[in-house]
Amino acid sequence: MRTVAIRLALLALASVFTLTACSRKDVLVIGLDATYPPFEFKDPQGKVTGVSVAIGDEIGKTLGKKVEYRNMSFDGLIPALQSGQIDLIISSLTANDQRRQSIDFSDPYVKTGLSILAAKNSTVQSVNDLRTPGRKLAVRVATTGEQWCRAELPEAKLVALDTDAACVLEVVNGTVDAWVYDQVSVMNYHEQQPDRTRALLSPIREEVWAVGLKKNRDELKTQVNETLARMKKEGAFAKLADQYLAKERDLMTAQGLPFVFE
Repeated sequence: MRTVAIRLALLALASVFTLTACSRKDVLVIGLDATYPPFEFKDPQGKVTGVSVAIGDEIGKTLGKKVEYRNMSFDGLIPALQSGQIDLIISSLTANDQRRQSIDFSDPYVKTGLSILAAKNSTVQSVNDLRTPGRKLAVRVATTGEQWCRAELPEAKLVALDTDAACVLEVVNGTVDAWVYDQVSVMNYHEQQPDRTRALLSPIREEVWAVGLKKNRDELKTQVNETLARMKKEGAFAKLADQYLAKERDLMTAQGLPFVFE
């Protein structure tokens, strides 16, 4: 009797899993780290929003699916994608060869570059100054800024931190010489701390951001690329720039730097 009961319980549990799996077919699960305004962040009501969410919503429309956003740490995004917890990563993710060993990417939708947020009293004036032996630099874990510093600055002392806020604090306090990060963030953090930091925006290296996908999801990749192409054609990225990045666009234009959506 106990055996029969166990079998019935297992069948019921299997049915639940099957129903859950079927219901998930109508949901597109997108992973992001909502600590990166204006691309992905939480509004005052705690709702995830930003440029990345707008892109994800459009992909959901293309697929005819409801979109669910999963907020998680940046260094957990690729493992979550590989394990099937999420379907896509849309989180200001740089597409590079190192990451292509693990995941696939859509066509790029942002062109940016690594730049430098320097401490006010640091002697760092350019990328060449970062190569001075003994430099102390902040890096955010799992970012291309960290990858570049570890590969290109073997003599630097790196302070690896988990959040933007922690990296900015090190620069503001002058406990590091500089932080290597993307141009938009460097502009924004310098504006928040203009008396304690300097923004060196000339790109150390050009990069592109793209949507991350699990390998061999070719149909989904095609649909994502079609959505990005449609958004560009319809002027959706220009509208997103007006909504979220007008200040950054004007500053980059004034400095003769190409804007991220160009």
